[in-house]
Amino acid sequence: MVIQPKVRGFICTTAHPEGCKAAVKEQIDFVKAQKHADGPQKVLVVGASMGYGLASRITAAYSFGAATIGVIFDKPASGNKTASSGWYNTAAFEEFALADGLYAKTVNGDANAKETKDFVIEMIKKDLGKVDLVVYSLAAPRRTTDDGVTYSSVLKTVGEPYTNKTIDLKNRVVSDITVPPATEEEVSATVKVMGGEDWKSWIDALKAADAIEDNAVTVAYSYIGPDITHPMYADGSIGKAKDHLFATSKEITAEGIKAYISVNKALVTQSSAAIPIVPLYISILYKVMKANGVHEGCIQQMYRLMNQKLFAGDAVVDEENRIRLDDLEMQESIQNEVRQLWQDITTENLSSHADLDGYFKDFYQLFGFGVEGIDYSADTNADVRIPSIG
Repeated sequence: MVIQPKVRGFICTTAHPEGCKAAVKEQIDFVKAQKHADGPQKVLVVGASMGYGLASRITAAYSFGAATIGVIFDKPASGNKTASSGWYNTAAFEEFALADGLYAKTVNGDANAKETKDFVIEMIKKDLGKVDLVVYSLAAPRRTTDDGVTYSSVLKTVGEPYTNKTIDLKNRVVSDITVPPATEEEVSATVKVMGGEDWKSWIDALKAADAIEDNAVTVAYSYIGPDITHPMYADGSIGKAKDHLFATSKEITAEGIKAYISVNKALVTQSSAAIPIVPLYISILYKVMKANGVHEGCIQQMYRLMNQKLFAGDAVVDEENRIRLDDLEMQESIQNEVRQLWQDITTENLSSHADLDGYFKDFYQLFGFGVEGIDYSADTNADVRIPSIG
Protein backbone atom coordinates (compact mmCIF):
# COMPACT_ATOMS: atom_id res chain seq x y z
CA MET A 1 0.00 0.00 0.00
CA VAL A 2 0.99 3.66 -0.28
CA ILE A 3 1.81 4.85 3.23
CA GLN A 4 1.36 8.49 4.18
CA PRO A 5 1.58 10.16 7.60
CA LYS A 6 -1.65 10.42 9.59
CA VAL A 7 -1.25 12.64 12.63
CA ARG A 8 -3.61 12.64 15.59
CA GLY A 9 -2.72 14.94 18.46
CA PHE A 10 0.99 14.52 19.21
CA ILE A 11 1.43 11.10 17.60
CA CYS A 12 1.51 9.77 14.07
CA THR A 13 -0.74 6.73 13.67
CA THR A 14 1.13 5.39 10.64
CA ALA A 15 4.79 4.55 10.05
CA HIS A 16 6.84 3.89 6.94
CA PRO A 17 9.06 0.77 7.00
CA GLU A 18 11.52 1.95 4.36
CA GLY A 19 11.82 5.40 5.93
CA CYS A 20 12.44 3.87 9.35
CA LYS A 21 15.03 1.52 7.86
CA ALA A 22 16.88 4.38 6.15
CA ALA A 23 16.86 6.43 9.37
CA VAL A 24 18.28 3.49 11.34
CA LYS A 25 21.01 3.00 8.74
CA GLU A 26 21.90 6.69 8.94
CA GLN A 27 22.42 6.32 12.70
CA ILE A 28 24.50 3.17 12.24
CA ASP A 29 26.64 4.86 9.60
CA PHE A 30 27.24 7.78 11.94
CA VAL A 31 28.51 5.54 14.73
CA LYS A 32 30.64 3.46 12.37
CA ALA A 33 32.45 6.61 11.25
CA GLN A 34 33.45 7.68 14.78
CA LYS A 35 36.30 6.75 17.10
CA HIS A 36 35.38 4.08 19.63
CA ALA A 37 36.26 3.50 23.26
CA ASP A 38 36.43 0.07 24.88
CA GLY A 39 32.98 -0.68 26.20
CA PRO A 40 30.51 -3.33 27.32
CA GLN A 41 30.04 -6.52 25.34
CA LYS A 42 26.64 -7.81 26.51
CA VAL A 43 23.97 -5.15 26.69
CA LEU A 44 20.31 -5.09 27.69
CA VAL A 45 18.27 -2.09 26.53
CA VAL A 46 14.85 -1.74 28.14
CA GLY A 47 12.84 0.51 25.85
CA ALA A 48 14.90 -0.09 22.71
CA SER A 49 12.69 0.79 19.76
CA MET A 50 12.82 4.59 19.45
CA GLY A 51 14.69 7.72 20.48
CA TYR A 52 17.40 7.42 23.09
CA GLY A 53 16.81 3.70 23.63
CA LEU A 54 17.26 2.84 19.97
CA ALA A 55 20.29 5.11 19.70
CA SER A 56 21.77 3.45 22.80
CA ARG A 57 21.38 0.03 21.24
CA ILE A 58 22.93 1.15 17.95
CA THR A 59 25.84 2.81 19.76
CA ALA A 60 26.57 -0.22 21.95
CA ALA A 61 26.49 -2.53 18.96
CA TYR A 62 28.51 -0.42 16.54
CA SER A 63 30.92 1.27 18.95
CA PHE A 64 31.80 -1.79 21.00
CA GLY A 65 30.65 -4.73 18.90
CA ALA A 66 28.28 -5.58 21.74
CA ALA A 67 25.66 -8.29 21.70
CA THR A 68 22.33 -6.59 22.44
CA ILE A 69 18.96 -7.69 23.72
CA GLY A 70 16.23 -5.11 23.33
CA VAL A 71 12.89 -4.96 25.11
CA ILE A 72 10.15 -3.22 23.12
CA PHE A 73 6.36 -2.91 23.29
CA ASP A 74 5.32 -2.41 19.67
CA LYS A 75 2.70 -3.56 17.22
CA PRO A 76 3.25 -5.40 13.92
CA ALA A 77 1.24 -4.50 10.83
CA SER A 78 -2.31 -5.78 10.76
CA GLY A 79 -4.72 -5.54 7.83
CA ASN A 80 -4.59 -1.99 6.49
CA LYS A 81 -2.75 -0.72 9.56
CA THR A 82 1.00 -0.24 9.48
CA ALA A 83 3.24 -1.49 12.24
CA SER A 84 4.45 1.04 14.80
CA SER A 85 7.66 2.89 13.97
CA GLY A 86 9.38 1.12 16.86
CA TRP A 87 8.58 -2.23 15.23
CA TYR A 88 10.07 -1.12 11.91
CA ASN A 89 13.12 0.41 13.65
CA THR A 90 13.79 -2.83 15.49
CA ALA A 91 13.37 -4.95 12.38
CA ALA A 92 15.85 -2.75 10.55
CA PHE A 93 18.35 -2.74 13.39
CA GLU A 94 18.30 -6.52 13.69
CA GLU A 95 18.67 -6.94 9.93
CA PHE A 96 21.72 -4.67 9.81
CA ALA A 97 23.25 -6.10 13.00
CA LEU A 98 22.92 -9.70 11.83
CA ALA A 99 24.40 -8.83 8.44
CA ASP A 100 27.37 -7.31 10.28
CA GLY A 101 27.86 -10.43 12.40
CA LEU A 102 26.43 -8.97 15.62
CA TYR A 103 24.18 -10.80 18.06
CA ALA A 104 20.81 -9.03 18.29
CA LYS A 105 17.57 -10.35 19.73
CA THR A 106 14.40 -8.59 20.80
CA VAL A 107 11.57 -9.31 23.22
CA ASN A 108 8.23 -7.64 22.50
CA GLY A 109 6.24 -7.25 25.69
CA ASP A 110 5.36 -5.02 28.62
CA ALA A 111 8.69 -4.22 30.27
CA ASN A 112 6.93 -3.64 33.59
CA ALA A 113 5.56 -7.19 33.71
CA LYS A 114 7.30 -9.94 35.68
CA GLU A 115 6.63 -12.37 32.81
CA THR A 116 8.64 -10.17 30.44
CA LYS A 117 11.50 -9.86 32.90
CA ASP A 118 11.57 -13.63 33.41
CA PHE A 119 11.59 -14.28 29.65
CA VAL A 120 14.40 -11.77 29.04
CA ILE A 121 16.49 -13.16 31.89
CA GLU A 122 16.08 -16.69 30.52
CA MET A 123 17.34 -15.42 27.15
CA ILE A 124 20.30 -13.70 28.78
CA LYS A 125 21.25 -16.81 30.73
CA LYS A 126 20.96 -19.04 27.68
CA ASP A 127 22.67 -16.80 25.10
CA LEU A 128 24.94 -14.37 26.94
CA GLY A 129 25.40 -15.64 30.46
CA LYS A 130 25.41 -12.21 32.08
CA VAL A 131 25.00 -8.62 30.87
CA ASP A 132 27.48 -5.86 31.65
CA LEU A 133 25.36 -2.83 30.70
CA VAL A 134 21.66 -2.22 31.32
CA VAL A 135 20.11 0.83 29.65
CA TYR A 136 16.71 1.79 31.05
CA SER A 137 14.92 4.03 28.55
CA LEU A 138 11.18 3.61 29.10
CA ALA A 139 8.78 6.49 28.45
CA ALA A 140 5.41 4.76 28.79
CA PRO A 141 2.36 6.81 29.86
CA ARG A 142 1.10 4.11 32.20
CA ARG A 143 2.32 1.14 34.21
CA THR A 144 0.64 -1.94 35.63
CA THR A 145 2.42 -3.19 38.73
CA ASP A 146 2.74 -6.82 39.80
CA ASP A 147 -0.34 -6.49 42.05
CA GLY A 148 -2.48 -5.65 39.01
CA VAL A 149 -2.95 -1.94 39.69
CA THR A 150 -2.54 0.37 36.67
CA TYR A 151 -1.11 3.85 37.20
CA SER A 152 -1.22 6.70 34.67
CA SER A 153 1.17 9.64 34.53
CA VAL A 154 0.15 13.28 34.09
CA LEU A 155 1.93 16.28 32.59
CA LYS A 156 1.09 18.96 35.15
CA THR A 157 2.67 21.49 37.47
CA VAL A 158 2.93 20.97 41.20
CA GLY A 159 1.56 23.42 43.78
CA GLU A 160 0.22 26.30 41.68
CA PRO A 161 -1.17 26.69 38.15
CA TYR A 162 1.44 27.82 35.63
CA THR A 163 0.85 30.21 32.72
CA ASN A 164 3.34 30.74 29.90
CA LYS A 165 3.66 30.62 26.14
CA THR A 166 2.92 27.52 24.11
CA ILE A 167 2.42 26.66 20.47
CA ASP A 168 -0.39 25.07 18.54
CA LEU A 169 1.85 22.99 16.30
CA LYS A 170 -0.89 22.19 13.79
CA ASN A 171 -1.84 25.82 13.18
CA ARG A 172 1.53 27.39 14.07
CA VAL A 173 0.01 29.80 16.55
CA VAL A 174 1.73 31.09 19.70
CA SER A 175 -0.56 31.71 22.66
CA ASP A 176 -0.64 31.54 26.44
CA ILE A 177 -1.62 28.39 28.25
CA THR A 178 -2.41 27.78 31.91
CA VAL A 179 -1.53 24.33 33.17
CA PRO A 180 -3.34 23.16 36.33
CA PRO A 181 -1.45 21.63 39.24
CA ALA A 182 -1.45 17.89 39.79
CA THR A 183 -3.15 16.40 42.81
CA GLU A 184 -1.08 14.42 45.30
CA GLU A 185 -2.60 11.25 43.89
CA GLU A 186 -1.61 12.24 40.33
CA VAL A 187 1.95 13.03 41.42
CA SER A 188 2.19 9.68 43.21
CA ALA A 189 0.90 7.85 40.12
CA THR A 190 3.38 9.70 37.87
CA VAL A 191 6.22 8.65 40.16
CA LYS A 192 4.97 5.05 39.96
CA VAL A 193 5.05 5.20 36.15
CA MET A 194 8.16 7.29 35.46
CA GLY A 195 10.22 6.96 38.63
CA GLY A 196 12.85 4.38 39.41
CA GLU A 197 10.79 1.54 40.86
CA ASP A 198 10.67 -0.55 37.70
CA TRP A 199 14.33 0.21 36.87
CA LYS A 200 15.36 -1.19 40.23
CA SER A 201 13.09 -4.20 39.82
CA TRP A 202 14.95 -5.07 36.61
CA ILE A 203 18.33 -4.81 38.34
CA ASP A 204 17.10 -6.80 41.34
CA ALA A 205 15.71 -9.52 39.08
CA LEU A 206 18.96 -9.73 37.09
CA LYS A 207 20.98 -9.95 40.31
CA ALA A 208 18.72 -12.62 41.79
CA ALA A 209 19.14 -14.72 38.63
CA ASP A 210 22.93 -14.15 38.51
CA ALA A 211 22.43 -12.61 35.06
CA ILE A 212 24.37 -9.37 35.57
CA GLU A 213 28.13 -8.94 35.99
CA ASP A 214 29.45 -7.67 39.34
CA ASN A 215 31.18 -4.78 37.55
CA ALA A 216 28.18 -3.96 35.35
CA VAL A 217 26.90 -0.44 34.78
CA THR A 218 23.31 0.71 34.41
CA VAL A 219 22.06 4.06 33.13
CA ALA A 220 18.67 5.75 32.93
CA TYR A 221 17.76 9.00 31.19
CA SER A 222 16.44 12.28 32.52
CA TYR A 223 16.11 15.97 31.70
CA ILE A 224 16.44 19.17 33.71
CA GLY A 225 16.23 22.07 31.26
CA PRO A 226 16.10 25.85 31.84
CA ASP A 227 13.87 27.94 34.11
CA ILE A 228 11.36 28.36 31.27
CA THR A 229 10.42 24.68 31.40
CA HIS A 230 10.94 24.00 35.13
CA PRO A 231 7.30 24.38 36.22
CA MET A 232 6.27 21.86 33.54
CA TYR A 233 9.24 19.55 33.87
CA ALA A 234 11.89 19.75 36.60
CA ASP A 235 9.43 21.10 39.21
CA GLY A 236 6.32 19.43 37.77
CA SER A 237 4.83 15.98 38.11
CA ILE A 238 7.41 14.54 35.71
CA GLY A 239 10.18 16.20 37.70
CA LYS A 240 8.99 14.48 40.87
CA ALA A 241 9.27 11.16 39.02
CA LYS A 242 12.75 12.05 37.77
CA ASP A 243 13.77 12.95 41.34
CA HIS A 244 12.72 9.44 42.32
CA LEU A 245 14.68 8.04 39.38
CA PHE A 246 17.79 9.89 40.60
CA ALA A 247 17.29 8.64 44.17
CA THR A 248 16.96 5.13 42.77
CA SER A 249 20.32 5.45 41.02
CA LYS A 250 21.91 6.04 44.41
CA GLU A 251 20.07 3.06 45.88
CA ILE A 252 21.14 0.71 43.06
CA THR A 253 24.75 1.91 43.39
CA ALA A 254 24.72 1.37 47.16
CA GLU A 255 23.62 -2.21 46.53
CA GLY A 256 26.55 -3.02 44.26
CA ILE A 257 25.81 -2.07 40.63
CA LYS A 258 27.07 1.32 39.41
CA ALA A 259 24.00 3.30 38.35
CA TYR A 260 24.01 6.64 36.59
CA ILE A 261 21.47 9.19 35.48
CA SER A 262 22.31 10.76 32.13
CA VAL A 263 20.76 14.22 31.85
CA ASN A 264 20.14 14.56 28.13
CA LYS A 265 19.41 17.41 25.74
CA ALA A 266 15.88 18.47 24.83
CA LEU A 267 14.84 16.71 21.62
CA VAL A 268 11.69 15.99 19.67
CA THR A 269 10.22 12.73 20.95
CA GLN A 270 6.71 11.37 21.31
CA SER A 271 6.95 12.21 25.02
CA SER A 272 8.26 15.78 24.69
CA ALA A 273 5.71 16.61 21.99
CA ALA A 274 2.95 16.01 24.53
CA ILE A 275 4.23 18.43 27.20
CA PRO A 276 2.72 21.95 27.07
CA ILE A 277 5.30 24.75 26.57
CA VAL A 278 8.14 22.33 25.79
CA PRO A 279 7.66 22.07 21.97
CA LEU A 280 7.92 25.86 21.65
CA TYR A 281 11.09 25.86 23.75
CA ILE A 282 12.58 23.03 21.68
CA SER A 283 11.90 24.80 18.40
CA ILE A 284 13.62 27.96 19.68
CA LEU A 285 16.49 25.90 21.09
CA TYR A 286 16.96 24.14 17.75
CA LYS A 287 17.31 27.48 15.99
CA VAL A 288 19.91 28.75 18.44
CA MET A 289 21.96 25.55 18.71
CA LYS A 290 22.01 25.00 14.94
CA ALA A 291 23.11 28.60 14.38
CA ASN A 292 25.95 28.05 16.87
CA GLY A 293 26.95 24.67 15.39
CA VAL A 294 26.27 22.67 18.59
CA HIS A 295 22.99 20.91 17.79
CA GLU A 296 22.87 17.15 18.41
CA GLY A 297 20.29 14.44 17.76
CA CYS A 298 19.72 11.22 19.67
CA ILE A 299 22.54 9.28 18.05
CA GLN A 300 25.12 12.04 18.59
CA GLN A 301 24.08 12.23 22.24
CA MET A 302 24.30 8.49 22.81
CA TYR A 303 27.61 8.20 20.98
CA ARG A 304 29.01 10.92 23.23
CA LEU A 305 27.51 9.32 26.34
CA MET A 306 29.10 5.94 25.78
CA ASN A 307 32.38 6.90 24.14
CA GLN A 308 33.25 10.12 25.95
CA LYS A 309 31.34 10.16 29.24
CA LEU A 310 30.66 6.62 30.44
CA PHE A 311 33.36 4.29 29.09
CA ALA A 312 36.36 6.55 28.43
CA GLY A 313 38.05 5.75 31.73
CA ASP A 314 36.27 7.00 34.84
CA ALA A 315 32.73 8.23 34.23
CA VAL A 316 32.52 11.98 33.66
CA VAL A 317 29.96 13.25 36.16
CA ASP A 318 28.89 16.46 37.87
CA GLU A 319 28.99 17.15 41.61
CA GLU A 320 25.86 15.04 42.10
CA ASN A 321 27.24 12.08 40.13
CA ARG A 322 25.04 12.78 37.10
CA ILE A 323 26.30 12.58 33.52
CA ARG A 324 25.53 15.86 31.77
CA LEU A 325 24.80 15.50 28.07
CA ASP A 326 22.82 18.73 28.29
CA ASP A 327 26.11 20.61 28.69
CA LEU A 328 25.87 22.22 25.26
CA GLU A 329 22.19 23.12 25.63
CA MET A 330 22.75 24.70 29.03
CA GLN A 331 25.70 26.90 28.05
CA GLU A 332 24.94 30.40 29.29
CA SER A 333 25.46 31.92 25.83
CA ILE A 334 22.93 29.49 24.32
CA GLN A 335 20.37 30.03 27.05
CA ASN A 336 20.73 33.83 26.86
CA GLU A 337 19.78 33.70 23.18
CA VAL A 338 16.88 31.36 23.89
CA ARG A 339 15.55 33.58 26.67
CA GLN A 340 15.60 36.65 24.42
CA LEU A 341 13.80 34.86 21.60
CA TRP A 342 11.29 33.39 24.04
CA GLN A 343 10.48 36.83 25.41
CA ASP A 344 9.94 38.30 21.94
CA ILE A 345 8.29 35.41 20.08
CA THR A 346 4.79 35.78 18.66
CA THR A 347 2.77 34.07 15.96
CA GLU A 348 3.85 36.78 13.53
CA ASN A 349 7.61 36.31 14.01
CA LEU A 350 7.54 32.55 14.60
CA SER A 351 9.47 31.71 11.44
CA SER A 352 12.36 34.02 12.35
CA HIS A 353 12.50 33.14 16.05
CA ALA A 354 12.09 29.35 15.98
CA ASP A 355 13.09 26.38 13.85
CA LEU A 356 9.61 24.94 13.46
CA ASP A 357 10.51 23.27 10.17
CA GLY A 358 13.34 21.46 11.96
CA TYR A 359 10.95 20.45 14.72
CA PHE A 360 8.49 18.97 12.26
CA LYS A 361 11.24 17.24 10.30
CA ASP A 362 12.39 15.46 13.44
CA PHE A 363 8.81 14.66 14.42
CA TYR A 364 7.94 13.05 11.09
CA GLN A 365 11.23 11.18 10.93
CA LEU A 366 10.31 9.49 14.22
CA PHE A 367 7.77 7.62 12.10
CA GLY A 368 9.89 7.13 8.98
CA PHE A 369 8.56 10.08 6.97
CA GLY A 370 10.57 12.88 5.36
CA VAL A 371 13.66 10.72 5.03
CA GLU A 372 15.82 11.46 1.99
CA GLY A 373 15.89 8.86 -0.77
CA ILE A 374 12.49 7.31 0.01
CA ASP A 375 9.71 7.33 -2.58
CA TYR A 376 6.62 7.91 -0.46
CA SER A 377 4.32 7.53 -3.45
CA ALA A 378 5.47 3.96 -4.05
CA ASP A 379 3.52 0.85 -3.13
CA THR A 380 5.14 -0.45 0.06
CA ASN A 381 4.93 -3.72 1.95
CA ALA A 382 3.88 -2.81 5.51
CA ASP A 383 4.19 -6.38 6.80
CA VAL A 384 7.80 -6.45 8.01
CA ARG A 385 9.11 -9.09 10.41
CA ILE A 386 11.65 -8.72 13.20
CA PRO A 387 14.17 -11.56 12.60
CA SER A 388 14.35 -12.78 16.20
CA ILE A 389 10.57 -12.56 16.70
CA GLY A 390 9.31 -13.73 13.30
